[in-house]
Amino acid sequence: MEKGIIKSKSIIVDATHTKSRYNQKTPRQTLLEQSTKLRRTIYEIDESMKEQFPTKNTEDSLEKELEYCHALISVIKEKEKLCSYPKVEEKLNLLEESVNDGIEHLETSMDADAKTGHKTADTAFFGYKTHMAMSEERIITAATVTSGEKTDGKELPELVRKSREAGMEVEMVIGDRAYSEQKNIEAAESGGYELISRLNGIITQGNRTKEDEFEFNKDAGMYQCKAGHLAVHKYLDRREKEKKNKNPRMIYFFDIEKCKCCPYRDGCYKEGAKKKTYSETLKSDAHSKQAEFQETEHFKEKMKERYKIEAKNSELKHRHGYDTASSSGLINMQMQGAMAIFAVNLKRIIKLMNVK
Repeated sequence: MEKGIIKSKSIIVDATHTKSRYNQKTPRQTLLEQSTKLRRTIYEIDESMKEQFPTKNTEDSLEKELEYCHALISVIKEKEKLCSYPKVEEKLNLLEESVNDGIEHLETSMDADAKTGHKTADTAFFGYKTHMAMSEERIITAATVTSGEKTDGKELPELVRKSREAGMEVEMVIGDRAYSEQKNIEAAESGGYELISRLNGIITQGNRTKEDEFEFNKDAGMYQCKAGHLAVHKYLDRREKEKKNKNPRMIYFFDIEKCKCCPYRDGCYKEGAKKKTYSETLKSDAHSKQAEFQETEHFKEKMKERYKIEAKNSELKHRHGYDTASSSGLINMQMQGAMAIFAVNLKRIIKLMNVK
């Protein structure tokens, strides 16, 4: 700012994903690891138990692994003396909880903070997201790092706040469709800046009642619940429009088997229900101004600047190793992000100073 390098008063926003250094273990791998540790602990106490345990499962089948674990637990529980040892009891309880609580709880990793996010409806990644704001001169002005399942649009107010705090004058924000939700449109109006973000016919949250529990994932084109599970399919319901002259609704259907064992099922999943859906009105009056605005020449011209942040994401990943986390944990990912962003900013500042 002191050197006059940043002249623009607009920021371009986007998010890029970083894969965790550690893979996520499958439910079968988790069960296999827990049962192995339990057996080894028992062998330290009584090696003769080897002959009494059931035959190990050798098939790559979760059902077979569950059957084996049930049989193993039954044999051990018959031995009261063995179960009285604290180290046996602890591992036995852990395995029993894993078997009884459902397979959704068995997805684990050495990176506890990493979560599964979606690039499209069919492709996913396990790791983190970095949400960035960048000036038109290609200098990153703000960033936040979250786990991978977080949606892009929710971070916009924080990116604007951080950019202004750093000294950037923000009169315009340029982003893709992920940033055009109602709250961001209202925040732009109250915050005194223009929002250059195209409306998606699906991302209209005017009549939503549970927006903290269900968020739209623009990469997958589906809503996701609080637990990070994507809807499996959607259906356009026009009956309300035909009957009452109201706007049509999009209904999203979720995997009921995941709902049954979800840690957030209380108040969301109704016991015995055969399906779980979430619906919303497709068109809201709150977006009418934005719909008109996006048809103007000014809007279309400014949208052409958005490509710059895609190139910056590519630079971070391919030249600075930001495609994969160098360590585990959110705080370490934040440190890696800070170092990588500092490096690309320094390079850009030096180049622009030399040009001047």
